[in-house]
Parts: sequence; C-alpha cells; structure tokens
Amino acid sequence: MNWDRVEGNWKQIKGRAKQQWGKLTDDDLDVAAGKRDELAGKVQERYGVTKDEAERQVDEWRKSVDD
Repeated sequence: MNWDRVEGNWKQIKGRAKQQWGKLTDDDLDVAAGKRDELAGKVQERYGVTKDEAERQVDEWRKSVDD
C-alpha cells in the first residue's frame, strides 16, 4: 500500500498503527493522519529512537499493512 492509500484509509488502518506502537496515543495518531513524516516523528518522540530508525519502522509497518 503506498502512502497516498495509507492517508486515504487512515481511519481504517490507524488501529494497526496503535497495535504496532502501543505508546502512541489516539491524539498522536490523529495528528499523524497517515502522513509518513508525522508518524515517524511521533514514533521517534515516544520511543526515543533515531530518525532513521523511526522511518525504518514506519516503512516496515507500511509493508505489513498490505498483508
């Protein structure tokens, strides 16, 4: 699923993001609204990982959404 589709289906798939990153709040996910950079930033902030690691996790998660 590409990021345009992630954004378009965010309400349906944000629960999967919450399963992946349990420390993210509903407000965090609402702010991200399916935007890759925003989601990576929230992952980085909540989990204390580097920007590169957060982006890697988000990209891996996006691939799992296709399953």
